[in-house]
Amino acid sequence: MVVAMAKVPAAAVAASGLVGGYGVARWTKKRPLGGVALAAAGSLAAYEWNRQAGPRAAGALTVAYVAAFAGSHPLAKKLGAWPAVFTVAGGVAAASWAVTRRAR
Repeated sequence: MVVAMAKVPAAAVAASGLVGGYGVARWTKKRPLGGVALAAAGSLAAYEWNRQAGPRAAGALTVAYVAAFAGSHPLAKKLGAWPAVFTVAGGVAAASWAVTRRAR
């Protein structure tokens, strides 16, 4: 039996990981649980980036994903938590879209 999986753009996976990771941590009040969501989505996105654009692009986008997570913390002091998370998620999604689109 062959199971077909829907194609979800890596940009959407990465953005969802940043937003979802923060959401899970905030609503459950368990930061490690948010980290699990963040890491799971990041791993899936990295797999797709590697598949679509190669290992160099995947490495660069993974660094951008981690930097966005780290950068959202000081940005939250200026914008607020949710606006900061949405800002960095949008930035990672845009970078992902640009890199994977170019690779096609």
